[in-house]
This record gives sequence, C-alpha cells and structure tokens, in this order.
Amino acid sequence: MLFHVRMDVQLPADLDPGERDALLAREKAYSQELQLDGRWPHLWRIAGEYANISIFDVASNDELHELLSGLPLFPHMRIHVTPLAHHPSDIHD
Repeated sequence: MLFHVRMDVQLPADLDPGERDALLAREKAYSQELQLDGRWPHLWRIAGEYANISIFDVASNDELHELLSGLPLFPHMRIHVTPLAHHPSDIHD
C-alpha cells in the first residue's frame, strides 16, 4: 500500500543543542534504515519549511502508524497521511 505523508517538524525553541543533535542523528539513522529496506522509497524536503513530503510503501495502515510513531521526531511532528491508489491513466504499472 502506498501512502503520501507530509511531516511538519516543530522542535522546542529551548531544546538543548546536544540533545537536538542526538535526536536528529537518531532520526536520520531510522529514516535511512526504512529507505534502504524499501518501505520509505521517496523523501523530499519542502523548500523553505522544516517539513517533508514522503511516499511510504507498506503492507497496512497499522504498519505505517508503527513506522511513523517510531520516528524519534514523532513527538515534535504534525503528520498528514493520504492513502494512494493506482490511477487508471497511469502508463506505469
């Protein structure tokens, strides 16, 4: 199942710089693991915002929820999920 996911990050302004760096390093490692195993095939930054648009390819809504809630930045995110379906005019299978 494919999902379009927008993630907007809002880190606390008073977050300790060392804690921030460690949090971002964990986030990067976790997201790269999911990209390498194919469940997060597309990740784009939204220019001018601390946000991204991603495509996830997972087996179920529950799996997507588990992956998203496992993101180290999850407590600091606003997430919008849109399930995707094949378009009949698409020339790609």
